[in-house]
Amino acid sequence: MNETRHVTVEGIRLKFAASHMATLGDDLEPLHGHNYIVTARVEGELTDDRWVIDFSALKRFAREACDYLDHHFLLQADSPLLDLEHANEAWTIRFADREYRIPERDVIALRIENSTAELIAEWIAGRVIDELRAGGHSNIRRLAVDVEEMPGQVGGYARDL
Repeated sequence: MNETRHVTVEGIRLKFAASHMATLGDDLEPLHGHNYIVTARVEGELTDDRWVIDFSALKRFAREACDYLDHHFLLQADSPLLDLEHANEAWTIRFADREYRIPERDVIALRIENSTAELIAEWIAGRVIDELRAGGHSNIRRLAVDVEEMPGQVGGYARDL
């Protein structure tokens, strides 16, 4: 029998406020923001200590990613639709007849094609995976991250490790 157990963390400390403007087809949303809430779940075998992972470790990994994004503009730096320029300590974003100039200190340039909840969840998952590997958590077999933009609207990403 192949069994796995899971640990899920969510709640008040796993959140961040950020602005973005996702592309939708050949259009760009207006600049706006969300109060995002993150949930992280790992599945795996029990360790010799009889747990999958210490709740506080998984919570710390997810919280550090949230803290990094908090109170920034999330720029989809790999977007094929945006004309981006990074110079003079600012990002210039062009799309059709719109142009935005945002100080680089306010921008997190994510290596994603669009700033959707699903891709933000994937980015957060990548950070958590790096921490799991660095911490030697070889018993973890799967990670899932959900990012809630607003109540009832959640995008997620899951990956076998």
